[in-house]
Amino acid sequence: MDIAVFSTQSYDRRFLDAAAAGHHTLHYIEARLTPDTAVLARGAKAVCVFVNDQVDESVLGQFKSLGIGLVVLRAAGYNNVDLAAAKAQGIALGRVPAYSPEAVAEHAVALILSLDRNIHRAYARVREGNFALEGLLGFNLHGRTVGIVGTGRIGTSMARIMTGFGCKVLAHDIQPNPLCAEIGVSYVPLAQLLGASDIVTLHCPLTPQTQHLIDAAAIAKMKHGAMLINTSRGPILDTKAAVSAIKSGALGHLGLDVYEAEGALFFDDKSDDVIRDDVFERLLTFPNVLVTGHQAFFTEDAMTAIAATTIANIDAFAKNGKPMHEVS
Repeated sequence: MDIAVFSTQSYDRRFLDAAAAGHHTLHYIEARLTPDTAVLARGAKAVCVFVNDQVDESVLGQFKSLGIGLVVLRAAGYNNVDLAAAKAQGIALGRVPAYSPEAVAEHAVALILSLDRNIHRAYARVREGNFALEGLLGFNLHGRTVGIVGTGRIGTSMARIMTGFGCKVLAHDIQPNPLCAEIGVSYVPLAQLLGASDIVTLHCPLTPQTQHLIDAAAIAKMKHGAMLINTSRGPILDTKAAVSAIKSGALGHLGLDVYEAEGALFFDDKSDDVIRDDVFERLLTFPNVLVTGHQAFFTEDAMTAIAATTIANIDAFAKNGKPMHEVS
């Protein structure tokens, strides 16, 4: 099959080419998928997209007219896809339900440790010859309470890691995971988790119910000075509320690998541009805020798994008209 692959970087080509092994023809397109760029898929029978590509009714209508029957997401989440429009157009959807939950969980832990022990600040100081310890005081993770919101594969991996640190782990999920219960995780209502946790880490999918799940009211329920980590989806956190909480001291640390308006920023080199997002720029002024550019998934292991599952979805569709991991 001929596949149009949007939002591609050099690393996408490397892993997808290895997984495809010449069985499919991959046409790499650097541009993000929008109603204006959808036409670039002309001639393809399937389209491969990433997390910030726009797969809405307009785009899917164009795909239908171009004879495209499959959209595969090289990601687990599909909040950027209009599912009803895809069904109406008869376009199949495939995703990567699990690639390396450990990759994302380990990155969340890296954010926790960096913020706790001020690694990002210490690194900058030492490079300038400043070896003073003032302002770098941290705290032991052992004995602290960590609240995990969402205990799918990533949240469960996070729970295993944090219990290994000797933390008490609380969790909240509409569907409690028996694997978490087996390692001593206690499921509690969200309000109780927020009030009892020294660190709250978000690992739930973005749905209408979870959009701005952590807003000003939720932050007000948290321990004063607690740490908040988000490696799931940006809109789960009300960023303006988080900024206000950092300013007031209600939040002691904030670690983000995702951002609710990241579509205009992440995955591109903006170092020569003026960033016009005032909320994002305000985040970068705080010494107790650490932001990475949606890289939690980005490991050799995860990229290999993502590419393999993406090609497996295409193979299955070519054989029987349905991707292996169908979104319905």
